[in-house]
Amino acid sequence: MSRLWWVVPAAGQGRRMGAERPKQYLQIDGRPVLAHTLERLHRAIPQAGLCLCLDSDDRWFDSAWVPFDDWRRVKGGTERVDSVANALAILAGEAADDDLILVHDVARPCVWIEDLWRLVEVLNGEPAGALLAAPVADTVKRDDGHAHVRTTVSREGLWQALTPQGFRYRLLCRAFDVARERGLAVTDEASAVEALGVSPRLVAARRDNLKITHPEDLALAAHILATQAALELSSIPPVSHHRQES
Repeated sequence: MSRLWWVVPAAGQGRRMGAERPKQYLQIDGRPVLAHTLERLHRAIPQAGLCLCLDSDDRWFDSAWVPFDDWRRVKGGTERVDSVANALAILAGEAADDDLILVHDVARPCVWIEDLWRLVEVLNGEPAGALLAAPVADTVKRDDGHAHVRTTVSREGLWQALTPQGFRYRLLCRAFDVARERGLAVTDEASAVEALGVSPRLVAARRDNLKITHPEDLALAAHILATQAALELSSIPPVSHHRQES
C-alpha cells in the first residue's frame, strides 16, 4: 500500500507579522504555532512520515514539539518551493513512486481533522492529486495599480487554495523538474502540477482553515482553536452513570 508523508515548510521568517521571532514560533495558549500544527497532522494520521523544513540557522526550534515517531529535519530554502523540493530530494531513497506527499503550511494550525481524512480518501482514488479549497465567497475587485478599482471579477468558479495539497511522489517530482526547466514561478504545488496539463481535484474544506499571516491573525487563530476544542468536547457522548441492575 502507498505510504503517506507530510511535508511542512517552516523556514519562513514571517516578516509581515512584525514580531521578534518567525510566526511559526509565536505562542497560542503557551505553545508555538508549529506545535499546534504538527499535533493536528499527527492526530489525523499518526503513522505518516514527516519532513519538517527548517532554516539552517533556526534557533527557536525544539524537537520536543514533534509528535511523529518517523520524522526528518530538512534544510529549508529561500522560497517555499525550494523547501518542498529539498524534502522531495531527501525522500528519494525512501518514498515509492505512488506514495502520497501532503504539503501543509506550518502557519495553518486550524485545519480540521475531518477535512484531512476526506482529502486522503479522495487522493487514494485520484491520480491527478487534490487540495483542500474553499469557494470564493466575497466580491473580488481588481485594482488599477494605484489602489483604485479597475474592474469587478466574477467569483463564479473561483476557489481559494488551502493546504494540505497532496500528490503522488512521482507526479510531484516530475512537476517540480519541469517547472525548474521552464523557469516557471511555482506559488503552490498544484500550480506546478497544473503546468503539466494535469487538473488536480478541489476538495471543499471549512473556511476556518486560517493561514496566520498578519498580527491580527494570531488572536483569530486562538479563538478558532478554542471553538474547535469546545465543539469536539460537545460531540463526545455523555458517560452514563446509571448502574446496571444485576
